[in-house]
Amino acid sequence: MVNGGTGAGAVRDLSPGFSSLAPMMAPRSVAVIGASDEPTRIGGRPLSYMIARGFAGPVWPVNPKRERVQGLPAFPDVDALPGVPDAAIVAVPGALAEAAVDALGRRGCPAAIVFTAGYAEVDEAGREAQARLVSIARGHGMRLLGPNCLGLFNAPLGYFPIFTSSFENGWPAEPLAGRGRVGIASQSGAYGTHLFGAARNRGIATPVLVTTGNEAEVTLGDVIGWMAEDDGIEVIAAYSEGVREGPRFLAALEAARRAKKPVVMMKVGRSALGAHAARSHTASIAGDDAVTGVVLEEFGVHRARNTEELLDVAYAATPRIYPVANTLGVVSISGGAGVMISDVAEEQGLAMPSMPEEAQARLRALIPFCNPANPVDCTAQVFNDMSLIGAFARGMVEDGGYTSLIAFFTQVGASPSLATKLRAELNAVKANHPDRLWVLSVLAPPERVREYEADGYLVFEDPSRAVVALAAQGRFGAAFARPPHAPVPLPAVSLPDGAPDEAEAKRLLEAGGVPAVPEVAVESAEAAVEAARRIGFPVVMKILSPDILHKSEIGGVLLGVADEAAVRAGYATLMANAAERAPGARVTGILVARQVNGAVEVALGIARDPVFGPVVMVGLGGVFIEVLRDVALRRCPVDLAEAEAMIRSLRGFPLLDGARGRPRADVPALARALSALSGFAVAAGDRLVSVDVNPVLVLPEGQGAFAADAVIELG
Repeated sequence: MVNGGTGAGAVRDLSPGFSSLAPMMAPRSVAVIGASDEPTRIGGRPLSYMIARGFAGPVWPVNPKRERVQGLPAFPDVDALPGVPDAAIVAVPGALAEAAVDALGRRGCPAAIVFTAGYAEVDEAGREAQARLVSIARGHGMRLLGPNCLGLFNAPLGYFPIFTSSFENGWPAEPLAGRGRVGIASQSGAYGTHLFGAARNRGIATPVLVTTGNEAEVTLGDVIGWMAEDDGIEVIAAYSEGVREGPRFLAALEAARRAKKPVVMMKVGRSALGAHAARSHTASIAGDDAVTGVVLEEFGVHRARNTEELLDVAYAATPRIYPVANTLGVVSISGGAGVMISDVAEEQGLAMPSMPEEAQARLRALIPFCNPANPVDCTAQVFNDMSLIGAFARGMVEDGGYTSLIAFFTQVGASPSLATKLRAELNAVKANHPDRLWVLSVLAPPERVREYEADGYLVFEDPSRAVVALAAQGRFGAAFARPPHAPVPLPAVSLPDGAPDEAEAKRLLEAGGVPAVPEVAVESAEAAVEAARRIGFPVVMKILSPDILHKSEIGGVLLGVADEAAVRAGYATLMANAAERAPGARVTGILVARQVNGAVEVALGIARDPVFGPVVMVGLGGVFIEVLRDVALRRCPVDLAEAEAMIRSLRGFPLLDGARGRPRADVPALARALSALSGFAVAAGDRLVSVDVNPVLVLPEGQGAFAADAVIELG
């Protein structure tokens, strides 16, 4: 339709769902503010595309200088529209955009897509203008995409509020029968349409693309959440330069996980230079990249390293088969290809168990010189008797029980003299096992590839890329099957007004469930002697000051203090060192603590990410954390099972697990301390900036783990 009809206004939905985007994503009527009669101009392309693709509802061009635009009746302003549009495109400059959004809001329009640039991506004046634009939209209960965005499309509706030229090279691909549809959510308009174009060229169906621009109001998380709840999308591909609104983003990833929809994301800005470029480009607030990576892992998101990998993983997800316990079986006419596949599978953690001995014997009976373990090298002999192809494939899937299978047939798979028989043999086996992921690694022209894809196979030229994509499907399955984490009890936390010294920091943490080494804070040499008698020699003595974070650097730590005379002398030494080397520091006393021997030193910590809130860290002490950066991070809080998984993920975990004859450390006690620290961080609230508990002394099994030092930084 090109005229008539009315839309309906909507107040912004602030519930946990993402349905408030529905008028923007799937409207019944559209207005184009700044509509152009020229189909290749920014204000003309959306009209041209929607006319060409048959958008079913009314499209109302707004242009005060024309009575008709691209053959449609035009209107001089928003007030003159014959109805309230569900969505409006704003393609006018500067102050006119603000006026247009206000006029639309007054009419009750629930959604605006703002192409206009020159806002927060430019300068401070632009940021102020963007804030006004958002204030206007929110004042009317309107969802606003952009500004500075390329737009979106919802191809099945013929809805194209976007000004890309990409469609000059082809419209979105149609999905194959039984294959999932991929939605693209991108903070970058140009890169989002690049992903769309690359997907189209590979025949991947992408019915929906949304680019978010400056994310002044609608964010990437909103879009992912809408796709997670929309029945027309089964796989979500995302491009991100920085997460702007943590809670909505987390809710979106959880919605996708619950809906069993894989999310494949290319998050750029890993390097310091890249992160700076991302901030300049999108005016987004990017948290630490390592934390973002941990969050993506938490929700089962596959973080793609490049466009090729993003599309590979999304493509492999379209059969919608996500094996929880994923195993890979390989049949190949090349031993070398099998070795390469095995190498990548090991890197990806994708298991390749051997075929059962009886099954191997049956395959040897068919071809005595084959290698029937896994990968199975069937040799080119199978092409002399095509029934052998079916026999080997059947043995792999039925005897091997593999959930994912790769058949490496290189150029033979495209051979006109062999391909038809090859398809028939493979299809006979595949028909009885539709719950497996089947990959053909062949070099074939596009028409042959489409034939195989229509049969239900995934087709890759490079088998190593196929392995990466298949491994991701297993991780998706594991994430979808994961039960909810156990609730973490939160302690009552009352933070002091000022920065706590070490003793007070450890008292706060101990009340939160993180045990500390037995110790006493004293203010005189004689009190130190008395404390040492009660604790037992030898002891450790440390300066107490909220202003001295690195005590050893000023001579503020004494180890192995063995008797009363040494305690008196140590007290005087510590006070003198503090006065000389940190003259401005507040000294609140001396800490006398039990010296613990035979422990493994571990570091625990909390950092507050600007997007995702408190993050807990564990790493082995010494060079492992300072040089090797052998640490594990998670968003707080973590339950006991997750805490222990973090500890076991450390490269240096064998030092805790009895390597080289050492006694096994009390890992359960360390996990309890780690989980408790994460709960403390949540309970402490926004004033808590960071916590360093380093070292934690982990004693042998059953003997506990105790904080020997702690620093709490408050905002």
